[in-house]
Amino acid sequence: MSMGAPDLRIGTSGWNYPTGRGTWNGVFYPPSRGRAKGFDELSFYAEHFNTVEVNSTFYGQPRPDVARGWADRTPPGFEFSIKLYQKFTHPNMFKEAFTKGVPPSGDTGGRGGQEKAGGLQNRDALLDALARPNQADLDEFRRGIDPLASAGKLGALLAQFPPSFKDGPASRDYLSWLLEAFADYRVAVELRHSSWSDAIGDTLSLLSPFGSAWVQIDEPKFRFSIRQNFLPNVQGVYYLRLHGRNAKQWWHHEKPEDRYNYLYSAPEVTEFAETVDAARRLVSKLYLYTNNHFSAKSVANAAMIKKQLGEPLEGEYSEEFLTKYPELAGFAKPLARKG
Repeated sequence: MSMGAPDLRIGTSGWNYPTGRGTWNGVFYPPSRGRAKGFDELSFYAEHFNTVEVNSTFYGQPRPDVARGWADRTPPGFEFSIKLYQKFTHPNMFKEAFTKGVPPSGDTGGRGGQEKAGGLQNRDALLDALARPNQADLDEFRRGIDPLASAGKLGALLAQFPPSFKDGPASRDYLSWLLEAFADYRVAVELRHSSWSDAIGDTLSLLSPFGSAWVQIDEPKFRFSIRQNFLPNVQGVYYLRLHGRNAKQWWHHEKPEDRYNYLYSAPEVTEFAETVDAARRLVSKLYLYTNNHFSAKSVANAAMIKKQLGEPLEGEYSEEFLTKYPELAGFAKPLARKG
């Protein structure tokens, strides 16, 4: 295939991790108490990478004023890839959030119980209806991301489905509807159940006509995990997410952040650098996001991949960061000390 140099973008999933044992404060960012007045995490992050994946929009619809602030605080050419609101991909999670604090339905014996059961059935039917995305949801999401699109800073939309989302007629119909609804955008679809890779031809036939990238993911593999070959499925865009390989704490952990407590080794980083190098010869745009965010390990691995690909390492890194990740010593620029 003959094409110009691809637009290669490497960054992390999220930039704000202020709490927990895996905080970025005092590692990638200065400690909170030691920050200069007006320190802005996003602006600092954007000195180092040309893209970021936004996960906060999964938990609430994007807001135009917030998106406008993101655009204003980043340099020209910076791009945000936006995860779709959970209602579009995780209806059960949406229902759980919607009914938080409401007693669950249970055994309702007797006549009074039967009347109560009828009411609960009506409630469940109403919840199912509320959890189905509609035109108003689509319009609200579009309005929320429009400031980024207008500023030329909108990357891809990430539709990340849960492992329970299996291949089947209803799932295909829904995914086709979703891709049609967002046909005006660059969309990347993360499928995690093995049924989709078992029917790889059908899955590609569903995604490719929309120009949608099948997200390639690296994470611990289990019985029903999707299997992928890391090859692009469309020429327009390639999307790779690295979640880490912390199999021991993937399903059983004290805190959710523990799942992402994994640093890819230099040989493992080489795997992905070679994958990206091969893929960028076949596509016009490529996104790679590291999601192993515990203690800014995602920052270290993203920088290591950039280095292996011969990409410039912009920005400065603190002494604490370079001490914690000596793999970057010698080619990452130390943060200049003031005073």
